[in-house]
Amino acid sequence: MRDEPFRWGLIAPGRIAHTFAKALEAVAAGTLHAVASRNMDRARAFARQYGAIESYDVNSDLVNDPDVDAIYIASPHRFHAEQCRLALEAGKPVLCEKPLAVNAGEARELFTLAREHDTFLMEALWTRALPLYDKIRSWMSDGVIGEAHLLQSTFGFAFPRELQGRVFNHDLAGGALLDIGIYNVAVSQWVAESFPVEISAIGMVGGTGVDEWVSANLRYSPTFVSQFTCSLLSRMANTFSVYGTDGSISIDANFWGGTRATLNREGHTTIAEAPFDANGFEYEIREAQRCIREGLIASPVIPPGVTLENLRILDLLRQKIGLQYRFE
Repeated sequence: MRDEPFRWGLIAPGRIAHTFAKALEAVAAGTLHAVASRNMDRARAFARQYGAIESYDVNSDLVNDPDVDAIYIASPHRFHAEQCRLALEAGKPVLCEKPLAVNAGEARELFTLAREHDTFLMEALWTRALPLYDKIRSWMSDGVIGEAHLLQSTFGFAFPRELQGRVFNHDLAGGALLDIGIYNVAVSQWVAESFPVEISAIGMVGGTGVDEWVSANLRYSPTFVSQFTCSLLSRMANTFSVYGTDGSISIDANFWGGTRATLNREGHTTIAEAPFDANGFEYEIREAQRCIREGLIASPVIPPGVTLENLRILDLLRQKIGLQYRFE
């Protein structure tokens, strides 16, 4: 069974979809079968590039293709929930780009729908599936840095100010938090393994109605806090560090796609490296295929509870800086 082709259908063949399609080449049995785009020429060009058999200009035709085993959704954030619903109601398993939805309420409804249809749903939060993070977890589980007290991270680039593009577009649910800050939150939650007891933030909502930078504190206890900044305006260090009583762990840039981490303890340094088989997306794809073939409706690597907690925090951070999308 594992040698049989696993046929993916892809919605929205944009930039991130190319990363997915290239990673599929390193996934056993994984193949791109069909592509859907509002622009048929674009769908056909993407299909030709990656060897897909079918092209569609209507998403419903893709999700109802009997030869498609699962759907990967790579559209702008605003459309994730709508397209997930379409696929789940057709009984098609879904791997959807992060964030799964614009807010926690939408995501909760999607997981309920997945249970009702007994159909797999997973957020494509690729960081949690990367092999480097297994090594970091082992360090922390072994207590090599003692008790963690401080997490510090940045994620920032000077994004081109393309006002009709996705990142600065309010109507597409653009902005720093949902696009990149989700990784600062997700890795903080991965380390802390608990929900913050206090959340604070400052930031700037720019002229297009999206957050252009945010600095936040997630306090987990009186002695344990995560501090991070995400920005669309400038390139930052893009590292993630965990400071404990007996040492520290630092994940090199770019931490969300990390392949190298450094353990500093008692004056000694240990390096862990975990190069990708392809570009890093292959690990979440393998996990999704494994779960679907085993009849699971959720992944233990990126479970629904993780997605919902991350989105709850993002919702609260947006409240702190006064950002609500007009379509929510």
